[in-house]
Amino acid sequence: MVPSCEPTDIPSLADRFTRVRGFTEELARPLSPEDCGLQSMPDASPTKWHLAHTSWFFEALVLAPAGERPFDPAFGFLFNSYYEAIGPRHARPRRGLLSRPSLAEVLAYRADVDRRVRALLDRMASGEHPELRSLIELGIHHEQQHQELILTDIKHALGESPLHPAYRVSKAQVAPARPAAAKLGWTLHGEGVFSIGHPGAGFAFDNEAPRHRVHLAAFGLADRLVTCGEVLEFIADRGYARPELWLSDGWAAARTEGWEAPLHWVPRDGGFAVFSLDGVRALDPDEPACHLSYFEADAFARWAGARLPTEAEWEVVAAGAPLRGNFAESGALHPTAAPTPVTPADGPRQLFGDAWEWTASAYLPYPGFRPWEGAVGEYNGKFMSGQMVLRGGSCATPESHVRASYRNFFPPGARWQFSGVRLARDA
Repeated sequence: MVPSCEPTDIPSLADRFTRVRGFTEELARPLSPEDCGLQSMPDASPTKWHLAHTSWFFEALVLAPAGERPFDPAFGFLFNSYYEAIGPRHARPRRGLLSRPSLAEVLAYRADVDRRVRALLDRMASGEHPELRSLIELGIHHEQQHQELILTDIKHALGESPLHPAYRVSKAQVAPARPAAAKLGWTLHGEGVFSIGHPGAGFAFDNEAPRHRVHLAAFGLADRLVTCGEVLEFIADRGYARPELWLSDGWAAARTEGWEAPLHWVPRDGGFAVFSLDGVRALDPDEPACHLSYFEADAFARWAGARLPTEAEWEVVAAGAPLRGNFAESGALHPTAAPTPVTPADGPRQLFGDAWEWTASAYLPYPGFRPWEGAVGEYNGKFMSGQMVLRGGSCATPESHVRASYRNFFPPGARWQFSGVRLARDA
């Protein structure tokens, strides 16, 4: 069993394939060849590797089953990520050592894969290889995941430089004048039995299924994300120095890593500035705080007299909300302050986009979960250990990649993603 595919017509699939592949190269365009080879930590990968790996994915999982030969047999070893069923691979922490192939050769590889996949789609329009449609759909969504990783990984790499260079030629870095963020409010949700998981129409990853029922006690959900100003209050109240606020593993990580503020906060004149993809900018107290680990999010929630929502609580609320927000397509590539609510009935803001929201839920299989068959079965299921679920997408996530049932996951100490905090509490 492999993922379902919508839209079903091949021309629409071909158009989306072309647009998504083009957007990946657009994201890499501001970078020099030297930038594209940087790997700043084992969890991140060079931009050049992302460009090649997403092409290898189409070559190995779509073109090879159609009888196509590889562009270069060595690329299978260099650019396989974790697919044991397909073969051995170059070690992840050593991807930054791959000075060869060059960026130009990787771009030539991408162009060759693009040409061959489009030719395959033309043949599929005539009825050939109908079984590959769902794998092309999966490849498109896989590439969108790597688009976000290109942005977060290069941000981490550039942030490690003492020069704090900008990813792109920046626009104005001073936040526009506007009223201060409204005091944090709450939306209340009653007890009941609810269905969560992908409802079945359109694409979804295997970890979003099967749809199933959960019982929730009454709860409250914050009406916006936690802001930088609120994290500043946490810091001023010695939040990073109070072990009673922290999980044991989190306290150990904070001490070992020397955490005193979120990642990419830069000490400046007795306070903080923020490193962004546009370079160092003034800290805006009204914008959502991001680059927080699960441990920091949990400690902040405890300090605030609240908790993190479960993923079921988050999804039940988000399933009834419009899917709109600050995504990668906006070009901001940075969280923006919550819009002012028009009426109290507007419900929570920023459910989608801006910053991924840590939940209190461990990343585990849903009841009755079955991974996809074949190599793609390694996509999600084998990572269901030692990770926490995040929801909602971020300012670096492509809009068409997100839905209310989407389950992202990272280890609790991860900070380099655009990960933020939404509070919850018992009603």
